Amino acid sequence: MKTKSLIVSAGLAFAALGLALPTNVMAQKQFTLEELNFGGKNFQKMRAETRYTTWWGDQLVRMDNDRCTIVNPQTLKETTLFTLDDINAIVAKDNSDRQVRSLYSVSFPYADRSVVKIATGKETLAVDFKAKKLESTMKSIAGVQAQDYNKVSGALAYVLKDQLYVVNKNGTAKQLTNDGSRSIVYGQAVHRDEFGIKGGLYWSPSGNRLAFYRMDQSMVTDYPLVHIPEIDWKPAKGESRIATPEPTKYPMVGETSHKVTVGVYDINTGKTVYLDAGDPTDRYFTNIQWSPDSKTIYMFELNRDQNDCRLVSYNAETGSKITELYRETDAKYVEPSHPILFLPWNADQFVMQTQKDGYNHLYLFNKDGKQIKQITKGNWVVMDVLGFNNKTKSIIYVSNECSPIQRNTWSVSVENGARTLLDNGRGYHYATLSGSGKYLVDNYTEPTVPRKIDIITATGAKPTIKNWLTAKNPWAGYNVPEFTSGSLKADDGTTDLYWRMVKPIGFDPSKKYPTVVYVYGGPHAHNVDASWNYGSRSWETYMAQKGYLLFILDNRGSENRGRAFEQATFRQLGQVEMRDQMQGVKFLKSLPYVDADRIGVHGWSFGGFMTISLITNYPETFKVGVAGGPVIDWKWYEAMYGERYMDTPESNPEGYAKTSLLPKAKDLKGKLQIITGMNDPVVLPQHCLSFLKACIAAGTQPDFFVYPGEPHNMRGHQSVHLHERITQYFEDYLK
Repeated sequence: MKTKSLIVSAGLAFAALGLALPTNVMAQKQFTLEELNFGGKNFQKMRAETRYTTWWGDQLVRMDNDRCTIVNPQTLKETTLFTLDDINAIVAKDNSDRQVRSLYSVSFPYADRSVVKIATGKETLAVDFKAKKLESTMKSIAGVQAQDYNKVSGALAYVLKDQLYVVNKNGTAKQLTNDGSRSIVYGQAVHRDEFGIKGGLYWSPSGNRLAFYRMDQSMVTDYPLVHIPEIDWKPAKGESRIATPEPTKYPMVGETSHKVTVGVYDINTGKTVYLDAGDPTDRYFTNIQWSPDSKTIYMFELNRDQNDCRLVSYNAETGSKITELYRETDAKYVEPSHPILFLPWNADQFVMQTQKDGYNHLYLFNKDGKQIKQITKGNWVVMDVLGFNNKTKSIIYVSNECSPIQRNTWSVSVENGARTLLDNGRGYHYATLSGSGKYLVDNYTEPTVPRKIDIITATGAKPTIKNWLTAKNPWAGYNVPEFTSGSLKADDGTTDLYWRMVKPIGFDPSKKYPTVVYVYGGPHAHNVDASWNYGSRSWETYMAQKGYLLFILDNRGSENRGRAFEQATFRQLGQVEMRDQMQGVKFLKSLPYVDADRIGVHGWSFGGFMTISLITNYPETFKVGVAGGPVIDWKWYEAMYGERYMDTPESNPEGYAKTSLLPKAKDLKGKLQIITGMNDPVVLPQHCLSFLKACIAAGTQPDFFVYPGEPHNMRGHQSVHLHERITQYFEDYLK
């Protein structure tokens, strides 16, 4: 099998020359999980240095604990804007007990005013640091379920005890709802956070109107999760030492789902109307956007089959439907994930993202829904839109045009489609844009670069890049493994798949090593990219330190490779993915230093599903597996995600039967540990428990471990415990 490989490591020069690493490498420091795991006590010390910044219009502000400084993008000179002592001298004038403890989370809401907003935990302060005046205070509301502030009108919307409130600029609060409950949800994310939904409150640009979600899930079945009291429980009034029900509303595929409507509250009239979108049964409403004049609301509407998507406009004053501007259908599915964006220099035109030509790209429409042009095009995807450069009338966006495993920042002219690469063209970049789009702060890594931060001026024909920070390697002095990356062909024989390999510390090509395949494999995620160490998870380094080789492959179905790549798994989740992963195993077995008799597999969530799929479908290959939070049968998964990729059990019985792991319980031959959070609201405990029941019936013997009270992923220091447990399982049965 042909493969191309790129190599990075502490001993890069030696590897390139085919030489062994110097013997004193074994005398270097060894990693612990407390250093490598994000829940570890020393994890922060092992991260590359960074700098925290925000924008004050087009001025770059560096935030530190005790001061904020202005950074000149040409000279990189830093000038103190104000100090923590300066701010505390201002805010304590009328309240000696008031104190700001850090400046790390300040914001500058007005480009033309010297006002900084500071959240103290107890209240949010607006301070004019030039006039040395406290402009306003807003007390924090304990227990809020959602909130959003509009800087233009000074109004705050929030949800408390399930009810929706709005506070105007004068501090007067109005309760908008009375029927809120766990069954009637206001102002929060709906449709289980699918379709790009991250919240449920949407202020108009002028701040005089608020659009909000109302989700009626009274008809959705309760799934019976249980709350177990803490082990140091002490009785208090009204509390019980007995475990209590903690049910969650969970619409499984093919079952009755919730109904969502969109309300609009007008601060000036005090009235609320609801968008006249028709019967919400079995429909999804997403990517809400306001017109620049705050008079019109735009929303993508999707049928439950998720193959018919429409962009519809509504009158914000009356709630009446204006028109359908755009419609997109697909034989498999359409997945709107981004709101439209109006051009700042032309309120009659907007930009829309869609992958209707096979890759996610930018299109220009007029406000009546007529497509004017396709702005970007190519066999690559637009990954994000950062904003606009008003002077050059261009869009600043992120794409993987340079390489399928890279993330780079570009600008494109709306007028002629000319594209300009704004960064260095390598690595994985996360940039933030100044108010007018003139400047960017570019925080990035490369396979051999732990972190760099550049300041980019994007006004001329060619951007000017100034390096502001080159971080030292936080792993210097430690025994670091060799990280490599390359590509191989998918099971179809033509598609390139990208992989990462982490070789054991002290690697000797004449030896054979136990190998662990780490897998996710599902939609909206990838594992391999051109960031530091090719995106390697720190646990892989820990395993390499213990003498394992790690291998990670992004199969078809994963993200950022275009529609055909992503939709290859439609109605048969796990099948194409397994075949692609086995191409990776075929490559591994061709390597003389991989012990083909000692191959294990590990993954979480979709990766847990893949782990059990692989160890039961290929028992001759995988000796040991650790599956975390695994989907066992897609008929128990939630409707929005499950039906997009699998349709319903009624319409796709063959697909559900083929992908279910219950019949595979009898085929388990290796050692398998299943781990789950007892209160997982994403992949319900029913999955694991049903598989255990099937194994009991089949006479097979998996191991099982539960984290009481934990959700889908282990939080805090429990993650250290989890990864030690995963490691020990491979140590016990694979080494």
